[in-house]
Amino acid sequence: MKLVPVIDWKLARDAGDAGRVLDARLLRLLDAVANGKSLAAAVVECAISYRAGWGLLREYEALLGAPLVQLERGRGASLTALGVAFLQAKRTAERRLETVLPGLAVELSASPTMRPGSVHSLRVAASHDLVLASLAANLPQLEPRLELQIDFQGSLRALEAFADGEADLAGFHVPSGRKPRWNPAEFRRFLNARNHRLIRFIEREQGLILPRGNPARVRSLRDVAMRGLRFVNRQRGSGTRLLVDGLLADSGIATAAITGYGHEEFTHAAVAATVASGGADVGFGLRAAAHEFGSDFLSLVREQYFLAVRVRDLQQNGVEALLQLLCSAPFAQHVRNFAGCSPADAGVVEDVGVLGRD
Repeated sequence: MKLVPVIDWKLARDAGDAGRVLDARLLRLLDAVANGKSLAAAVVECAISYRAGWGLLREYEALLGAPLVQLERGRGASLTALGVAFLQAKRTAERRLETVLPGLAVELSASPTMRPGSVHSLRVAASHDLVLASLAANLPQLEPRLELQIDFQGSLRALEAFADGEADLAGFHVPSGRKPRWNPAEFRRFLNARNHRLIRFIEREQGLILPRGNPARVRSLRDVAMRGLRFVNRQRGSGTRLLVDGLLADSGIATAAITGYGHEEFTHAAVAATVASGGADVGFGLRAAAHEFGSDFLSLVREQYFLAVRVRDLQQNGVEALLQLLCSAPFAQHVRNFAGCSPADAGVVEDVGVLGRD
């Protein structure tokens, strides 16, 4: 094991300027976006919240007078010319220093107790969830034996990837308690009662995300339609989009009556950010996302988030470690940091038939 020096970067106007230390998270974020990540995926990779990443980009845009990242609806994130220049300057400096830095590294003599144990990696195709993203980023502290490689996508696409063998686990969510119109068969067609099981992950709250103070005094989806408020939706195939469609059907509201029904975002955080920035008057998503952006929230649905797993993998080390974590007090405390989320029954394994009953 080695002790290796790292570089701090500063923004300085000239050689005599002491400069401002650059937030190290910014360059990691730009690197992730340059590698084709959406902003939602980039912040997960950088182990920061969507709000923090969004705020970081806004802060440096104000400081520099131009954006570093371009966010386009339906296209994700890409670097601007300034963002590219930032990364090129960083990489040029690193190339010049790489011949020096290895010589400055100091070898450490590690005792056997310092060597980490084996890490079990699980591939997870999952509908977007703030708790799951945060859990993956905090596993080194919560459960160092486990690593989650998460690919966020819609609930149905996640289940399809699981059925096709592209993932070890599939994360998806369904309404519980008082249900809007929905069809469990859409989910169960990807699951096999003999070979698959469902792990309860969290319970969570979904509803309307509104600007702080709810200036339009929205009390229902019908208000959204009648007042012509600009709506931001989730993408087709997502569990949240299915919830929206079910709630509209229950209320007798045509999708054409919702201004912006076709305005799609791919994560709860992106929906909340759109509302908080004034890009929409109302969105549909998690209470936790609304809370993160300081927005108002009108609860419409309680739901259960499940992780689909193969029966043969329940005894596999990675899944065993995950189940132990989900049943633990540290995980319960972690979940309670997110508004509207509950760890009730986390880690309980169910038959797939629960989808028709829950």
